[in-house]
Amino acid sequence: MHPLTGLRVLELGSGTALPYLAKLLVDAGAEVVKVESPMGDRYRRSTSSGHQVPAGEDGAWFRFLNAGKSSMVLDLEQPADHDRLVGLVADAHLVLDDHRPVDAHRLNIAPGDLRAMNAGAVVATLTPFGADGPWADRPATDFTLQALTGSTDARGTPGEEPYAVGGELGAFVAASMAAPTVVVMALAARATGVGAVLDISQFEAMMHGFQVYRRTYDEFAPEYRPGRQIEIPSVEPALDGQAGFTAVTGQQWSDFCAMVGAPELAEDEGLVSFDGRMARRDEVWAKIRSFTRTKTVDELVELATAFRIPTGPVGTGDKIADFDHFVERGVYVESAHGFRQPRPAYQFGESTLAPFRPAPALGSGDGFEASGFDAAPSLAGADPAVGPLAGVKILDLSAFLAGPVCTNHLRVLGAEVIKVESHIRLDGMRWASGLSGPDISPRLWEWSPAYHGANAGKSVINLDLGTERGRTIVEQLMGWADVVVENFSPRVFENWGFGWEHLQALNPNAILVRMPAYGTTGPWRDRVGFAMTMEQVSGLANRTGHPDHDPLLPKGAVDFISGSHAAFAIGLALAERERTGRAQLVEVPLIEGALQASAEQAIEWSAYGTVVSRIGNRSTTGYQSCVPAAGDDEWLAISVETDRQWQALAALVGADTGLDWAGIDWAGGGDAVWRVIDAVVTTWSSNLPARQGAAVLTKLGVPAAACLHYNDSGYASQLEWREFYEWHEHPITGWTPYQRMPVWVDGAHRPLGGRAPTLGEHTDEILRDVVGLSGAAIEQLWADGVTGDWPAGFPKPGATEENS
Repeated sequence: MHPLTGLRVLELGSGTALPYLAKLLVDAGAEVVKVESPMGDRYRRSTSSGHQVPAGEDGAWFRFLNAGKSSMVLDLEQPADHDRLVGLVADAHLVLDDHRPVDAHRLNIAPGDLRAMNAGAVVATLTPFGADGPWADRPATDFTLQALTGSTDARGTPGEEPYAVGGELGAFVAASMAAPTVVVMALAARATGVGAVLDISQFEAMMHGFQVYRRTYDEFAPEYRPGRQIEIPSVEPALDGQAGFTAVTGQQWSDFCAMVGAPELAEDEGLVSFDGRMARRDEVWAKIRSFTRTKTVDELVELATAFRIPTGPVGTGDKIADFDHFVERGVYVESAHGFRQPRPAYQFGESTLAPFRPAPALGSGDGFEASGFDAAPSLAGADPAVGPLAGVKILDLSAFLAGPVCTNHLRVLGAEVIKVESHIRLDGMRWASGLSGPDISPRLWEWSPAYHGANAGKSVINLDLGTERGRTIVEQLMGWADVVVENFSPRVFENWGFGWEHLQALNPNAILVRMPAYGTTGPWRDRVGFAMTMEQVSGLANRTGHPDHDPLLPKGAVDFISGSHAAFAIGLALAERERTGRAQLVEVPLIEGALQASAEQAIEWSAYGTVVSRIGNRSTTGYQSCVPAAGDDEWLAISVETDRQWQALAALVGADTGLDWAGIDWAGGGDAVWRVIDAVVTTWSSNLPARQGAAVLTKLGVPAAACLHYNDSGYASQLEWREFYEWHEHPITGWTPYQRMPVWVDGAHRPLGGRAPTLGEHTDEILRDVVGLSGAAIEQLWADGVTGDWPAGFPKPGATEENS
């Protein structure tokens, strides 16, 4: 038995996003029937490396995304095949679909149609903008969605072409962020017999993963409009390759400067921020690289690790799987087709995941197997008024972003979340705003948009975990919890005396989820790492930027990918606890979520011996580019995938419509054709504002978008129409917009549960009502500094020297 054994899933999708979502379910044991058109999934015949797939075979990337599924061919234009689909839907617990809304309605497979075929099933659609709203049928690709989020415009050098993230990272963000709601709602429906319609917007998911709550930034400090930049330090040259560094906090920057022998950089107030370093980049790079070029990658990583600076070797497809840490931990495994691929991003202490099986040949299946329908797993006790996780208690010991994103998913699904923080050492995300000003500086820790965004609706208690009494209270909260989530380095968590065996002794019914950067074992176990570090190590940076320049960072999507995988795994662990009566340890390292999103590189190398690297803003499947628009440093993103789109673009700009679009080898030899097309398109685009150019192209069915500034991305009419923002009045920041999860459930976003808490806001309430302390005992904890509501060492207005 596997966690989802018996769950029947019908997949009506192709490409990356929906197949990866279905892959997550396959890995957990679900039976997935993939319905394909007579042409088949478009990835059956394509590779990002340009390798020609032999006749009768399928591409390795398709096989990774679709292993373990069965395939049925149905032409839904034909009544007989549509009738067969009705029968499949009637047999399914969960239906996944990625048809554009206009096509779904034409084919009579819109969500309402599918739900009418099986009222007990959960129907989940994953589309670029959601199934409703003014942009529902707007043509889009991962590339143009990145432009709309503001991500593309933020990456690179001011005055020069900005760069999107290479590959389809947005697809992984969307699938990952959808997965917790999809699996929990499907399990709840098995218990209640009542299905639901889930409407997933990739754009909304990418508004989380590709920019850090910029609408909140714009509300807090509209004058703060950071320019296009490259993080410094980031990917730096070594004697024998490249090493990655992350210096997000002031301490990390100071330590890095000391490490490279340039302490004067840390003493320069103009270089405290990324913006300041970018403005003086040549000066700063010269000092950094005069040091890094004298060391090997291994020497730099060892030295930075000693300084507790997040670091790692820069991964590429030919090297990633052979990094010693991944080898020792068995992260890369052999697929049923012989190439190496990353294992699932989470591992259970008790439950087993499904074995790897081959991907199906086109049309080789014939529907669901006869057994297992009534044996499907479920989550009982769901309260529709509160959410499918009503009654589930979460103790959140995590900090920064990936862990809080995980528990934020659970809060939105109805769980109660208590977050433990410390007034001695604040959650680092509270300091990571980059903002200042007379209203902000006195309580800077309450003005972090990222903290607000990832912690809405949670209760918070402040404890000094350096004290025995603080740790004792945490142990009492562990006894209260159904799930404990933490993302400290293993050294820190275990030095406190916490761990799986200890939790089992305190509360045998509690699930422990550990989310350290690199896992709890292996030679890198005690290294610290942020999302940007994972992007460097995993190869995601290797796909991003100009081929002749250093890799650029996606800037944080990994936190949302890994945090969402952890929430998905928790949903499975809760169902397993219900089935077996046992809790278990779950491990979801930050790096292993990143390795899912970068998997194509290792797979293409293993299958074909080709290193997939960055190609600027180009695509291996068609004409794609960021072209200049009228105005100062304005850019227009265009992404053409089909002959119909090409004909529309060519007619508009006056290009040669006689080009054999289908015959162009975009992956292996389309350079000359691309340059010709790009020159003609640039002549046209340079005379129009970017938004106007995008409007003209999208009306013709061509995916296009203005490369928006971060601060402007949150005002899209589609976001307003779908009520993506939930407003709450915060006692310090005032009325604050909070991003909702990118899923509508039966026609609306699930509520967040409230605003983000202030530092220590619910301490007394939790100590009294959950821990059971008396008022006198609580007062003593305050008097002794075990708890507090003000950062230690930070001057408190009006406090005397004795009581500050």
